[in-house]
Amino acid sequence: MSTFAIGGDLDVHRLGFGAMRITGDGVWGAPRDHDTAIAVLRRAVELGVDLIDTADSYGPATSEELIAEALHPYADGLVVATKGGLERPGPGNWTRNGRPEHLREACEASLRRLRVDRIDLYQLHSPDPDVPYADSVGALRDLRDEGKIRHVGVSNVSVEQLGQARSIVEVATVQNRFNLTDRSSADVLAVCERDELGFFPWFPLAAGKLAEPGGALAQIAERHDATTGQVALAWLLGYSPVMLPIPGTGSIAHLEENVAAAGLALSAAELSELDAAA
Repeated sequence: MSTFAIGGDLDVHRLGFGAMRITGDGVWGAPRDHDTAIAVLRRAVELGVDLIDTADSYGPATSEELIAEALHPYADGLVVATKGGLERPGPGNWTRNGRPEHLREACEASLRRLRVDRIDLYQLHSPDPDVPYADSVGALRDLRDEGKIRHVGVSNVSVEQLGQARSIVEVATVQNRFNLTDRSSADVLAVCERDELGFFPWFPLAAGKLAEPGGALAQIAERHDATTGQVALAWLLGYSPVMLPIPGTGSIAHLEENVAAAGLALSAAELSELDAAA
């Protein structure tokens, strides 16, 4: 499995694990099966995953608590990235809060839940239209300067917002929606490629009609004796050297299937076939 150096000094395998799905239904509350959630996290590390992405809003708090329960003290080289800037007033509700005082409180709460003194990668979950973006990013810069954050990431940003963030603090990663059927962040990805920033594509397995029987994704999957999800992940890994997919699941079998996608090599012709069909 190929690697990428987040911020130039955190070497991780390019296929990580997204820890949103280990929570309860609707990303709310405790999982139905606590022991399975713990087992999934431990199995991910056994399989060589060394990048786990979560957020304080997953649960809320539940995902971070489970990660610490399952994996603390963390193995050398394991990067646990988290995010702040979204709140959960109730099931199905996601509200933005980019106020500097909230981000400070959120980061410090994440430090306690994850049982660490410094978070390797802390990401601003989304710009808040009610708060100047510079103020939100400035809060993360201050937390980094205080030693509570090692590297800063941003999420759900435009090229302009990424540029503004980088004028305030060194940005190591971007997390935007990107998959076979949604490449609306291609311009942001191009900046990441140019400047060697890591790019976390969220919702990585969406494939729409391509995954239906007879679709391009399904046909290629059949050729490789693979699943359509594995091919979708292999396509992402082949699309860009800065791509860091973080598929999530609450199932050990599905986890193992996702991790195996890192060993699936698509030909240039197959990559072109998927590009043309999307």
